[in-house]
Formats: sequence, C-alpha cells, structure tokens
Amino acid sequence: MTALAVVLAALGACGYAVGARLQHAAVHAAMDGGGLGLRSQAQLVRNPRWLAGLAALGSGAVLHVCALGLAPLSVVQPMGVLALPITVLLNFREQGYSRREVSPSMVLAVLAATGGLAVFVLLAAGSATPTTVGDADQFTATQIIAVAVLVLGVVAVATRSKLRCVLFAAGCAVAYGYVSLMARAVAQQVGTWDLLSINLLSVLGISVAMVAGGWLLQHAYASGPPDLVVACLTVIDPLVAVGLGIGLLGEADHVSGWVAAAEALCALVACAGVFALARHHPDTTERRPSDRLEGAPGGTDQSPTEVPTGTAGHRTSPRPNGSSS
Repeated sequence: MTALAVVLAALGACGYAVGARLQHAAVHAAMDGGGLGLRSQAQLVRNPRWLAGLAALGSGAVLHVCALGLAPLSVVQPMGVLALPITVLLNFREQGYSRREVSPSMVLAVLAATGGLAVFVLLAAGSATPTTVGDADQFTATQIIAVAVLVLGVVAVATRSKLRCVLFAAGCAVAYGYVSLMARAVAQQVGTWDLLSINLLSVLGISVAMVAGGWLLQHAYASGPPDLVVACLTVIDPLVAVGLGIGLLGEADHVSGWVAAAEALCALVACAGVFALARHHPDTTERRPSDRLEGAPGGTDQSPTEVPTGTAGHRTSPRPNGSSS
C-alpha cells in the first residue's frame, strides 16, 4: 500500500505544478499592472486559464488524499516536493530565460529543497508508524494552525519586501498542511463505512483552511514567481503535516535517535533551499550591475534605460509587491 500511495502522491505533485503555472499566469493577467484587488479577484473566477489551473490543483489534491488514506502522513506529504523542479522548468520555459540567466546558486537552491525532502521521505518511509487521528488531536491542531496562519497573513500584508511572497505562501502552506491532517482523519472514518462517525470539525476545518489558503495563495502568486511559491508550499506544507503527525499522532514514537536527527537535518537543508531560491531567483533578485553600472571607468553611472535591449536588466518581471516593472 505504501508504494501505491507514493505513486499517487507523485502524480498529485504533477497536478500541483501544472495548476500553479496556469493560475500564476492568470493572476498576473488579471492584475494588468496593478495590485490584486477585489475586482481582479472577481475576474479570476471567469478566467479559463485560472479555472484550468484550479482543475489541475483539484485533481492533484484528490490523488493526494487517496494517498493519505493508504500510508502514514509523514511518508505521503513530503512527496509534493516533486512539484518544485517541474514548476521551475515550466516557469523558465514560459518566461524565456536562457541558461546564462540561471545562476549556480539557484540550481543549488532547487537541489537543496528537492533533495532535502527526498531524503526525508526515504527515512520516514522506513520508520513512520500509522496512527489514528482522534477528535482531541483535531481540535488541538485547529487551534495551533489558526494562530499560525493569522500571524503569517498579517505580517505578509504589512511587508513590502521580497519576503512578502514567501510569507503569503508560507501561510497557505501551513493551512494546507493542516488540511492533510484533517483529510487523513476523514479518510480513516470513511474507510470504516460509518459515515455518521465523521467529525463535523474535520469537514468545517478543511473547508475554512482551503478558502483561507486559496486566498493567501493567490496573493503569493501576485507577489512573486510561481516556482518560489511552489517551493514554499512543497517544503513548509509537509514539514507542518509531519510536525503534526509526530507531535500529535506519535508517528515517530519508534524512530531511533539518529534517524530523527537525520530527518531534522534534511528539513533544515530543504528550508535553506527555499530561502536561497527567494534570494537568487531571477524574478526576485534586484538588478545591480546590469541595471546601474556604478564604478565604471570614468566614474559614470548608466541608468537602467541605457541598458541594451535584450539584457536581463530590461526584462519585465513582477515586483515583490505585486506590481510590474
């Protein structure tokens, strides 16, 4: 069953990658040089590309939920990291970046985020213990996640730096990590064929978290590139879910000390990869030498408009605050 769950989760990750690419393009088309206001958000629900992205995300979510019903949370959830390299490739192809514009630092960032969680999955698959999600566990998780999402959302709204995208995406990831926990609870209850035993808190919690996470996700798309958003989701989401699985469900009660230390190290490497991606991504890196040639011979400063057409500094790309350059 674990092998089948891994395959389903991998297919779900492909759906997440395609959906992220489609919805990111639709969000920036709706913004049309401005912010993501209520009018722009209303236009999204009539945008065919955004709806196609929603369908892709929904398909990925269904496959992911099926996987959650077959294997422990700490095994299935990190498989979403496969969406990161797929999204990076789709975004670079869409934006027309050349190989010279892909810095070694960004490649290492993607490898760190992907590899860190890949090793985490291998370690968790051999040590995690399936457990039941009780009503008390659900209530405790709801309280913790509600506070975390609220704090991240408020800080993101007040931020105007490149971290704005990361904070919005992190809030969405925390909400979706909670959804995975509650979805596993529902899957376990449905598996007993006693539908009357389904806790209403599970259904309500999933609904509210999906709506809140979706709102944060659209603002993350408006504030940065799609692969950075997916990086945050595929790293923070599973870490939250695994943290809930370990802290509340006791899925790691039989894990040895060295395995736990190795898993913690992999989590740190994956998180470092996300922040490195935020720093070195071409769409979020400040244009320095290519935009303003300071310290050139003769002490002259060249303005950005004097950069020859076709250089990296002349590319139109979204600013961290959601506007266009």
